[in-house]
Amino acid sequence: MTPSFRDTAADVIVAGVGPTGLALACGLAAAGARVRVLDRADGPATTSRANILHARGAEVLARLDALGDLPDRAVAPIGIRMHVRGRHLTTMTFAPDERETVQALFVSQAAVEQQLRDRLTELGVEIKWGHGVESLAQDADGVTVRVTGGAQVRASWLVGCDGAHSRVRELAGIGFPGVPVVERFLLADVHADGLAGREHSAGWYHRDGILMAMPMPDATGNLWRLMANVDDDGRHLPGDEIVRAFTKLLPVRAEITGARIHDAVWTSVFRIHRRLADDYRRGRVLLAGDAAHIHSPFGGQGMNTGIGDAENLAWKLALVVRGEAGVELLDTYTAERRPVATEVLQRTTTNTRALVAEGRLARLLRDHVLVRILNLPAVQRQATRAASQLGVSYRRGPLGGRGRAPRPGDRVPDRAVRLSDGTPSTLTRELGPDWVLLTGRTDARLTAAVRDALPGQVRTVTDPQHTGGDALLVRPDGHLLWRGTDPDRLTRRLADLWPNRSKTRRSGASSAPGGGHR
Repeated sequence: MTPSFRDTAADVIVAGVGPTGLALACGLAAAGARVRVLDRADGPATTSRANILHARGAEVLARLDALGDLPDRAVAPIGIRMHVRGRHLTTMTFAPDERETVQALFVSQAAVEQQLRDRLTELGVEIKWGHGVESLAQDADGVTVRVTGGAQVRASWLVGCDGAHSRVRELAGIGFPGVPVVERFLLADVHADGLAGREHSAGWYHRDGILMAMPMPDATGNLWRLMANVDDDGRHLPGDEIVRAFTKLLPVRAEITGARIHDAVWTSVFRIHRRLADDYRRGRVLLAGDAAHIHSPFGGQGMNTGIGDAENLAWKLALVVRGEAGVELLDTYTAERRPVATEVLQRTTTNTRALVAEGRLARLLRDHVLVRILNLPAVQRQATRAASQLGVSYRRGPLGGRGRAPRPGDRVPDRAVRLSDGTPSTLTRELGPDWVLLTGRTDARLTAAVRDALPGQVRTVTDPQHTGGDALLVRPDGHLLWRGTDPDRLTRRLADLWPNRSKTRRSGASSAPGGGHR
């Protein structure tokens, strides 16, 4: 097939249409950027490795207008029942913050991608399937990409969202060092009876390894995701052999003899590695998602971290391509997001090694100490908060700051607000691609200062419950940029951040196709 492009010019090429690439493309298109979206595959994936959308990921999708009916189709994660030698030891219960408007969802990655594709279609962007990046050449003005079949496409920027084996990362010459964490894992989505109650996930710990079962949303009510670590003999394992392996593991590791696996929807074999890109940008090429970081799937952090990358990059790159911010703004992307990935890699590696527990002493500590600690309410709240990524902060980054909470760089939780005409709304609804100036009451001087000095579009809203006195200037990704009451200080802060910003605004940027507000 010979690729054809009616218009080969674009602001940004997004390579890869997993959750990260799709979220990035949606964010860019909503902000008025011209986006070309490419993927090497012939069409959308119908199966998925990820099966949980944590609260941060759900919040990002809500800001993108892409959450849709996923909450209605998902299974709410309640917790995981932990067993040793078939005996229930404790239940690690999810303990979400009830003040938050979003919660984690057990939902397949394929369903998340479908929602994002639907949103991208609404924004007028077409995905070019069967168009993998084969080569790239950078110059001072942009990137020229040759795709499968030989056609070329030109853009100002290229973002590699093309996974752990990223061709974009390789062609850009960005290092991806790392180490293996544990041995081979088997993974299967199966229809099965007699495994466990579907109100919880289940984990069984055995001297030979672990076995985990997670309920998946399905009309039959008996779809499960199974995962287990096994010795790596180097052989290729076909799907039927993986199913037979789980059939044998159930009575050994879980001491379950009455379970029956009917069929497999999907199977996979993977090896856990921990890798982190040396940088997220080289010239006019950037990385996001698994192209920039990979880690253990325990805790379901991969899809959510990638979606977080996408939102952080989208608003910054959109301002740059619109000429409303200098290219130096993109330096804050790596500065803010790479530390997040570093922390996720460390946490998931520690958790994986603790659960796999190689060695007799490690197994004793896991089975008799760790699982009991995990039963403590305070530990459960902390673990849920960490997994949700709602506590991610950029306060130590170049756009962060000091002062009382929330500090610049901290996430500002969703809340009810009112527009200037009194219409009720929420902070999440008004953000992305726009900024929000949140005050206790309308302040004309602050509003004027923001609109004069801020790159991009700003929405001014009030929150009668916001009694702290300070106005909050919230970034499109929900993080605080500035707080205070003095318009002159706000103007100076914005001038420090964007000293060379063009004074020319693109008229109607917030009403780009599908952009603006819902």
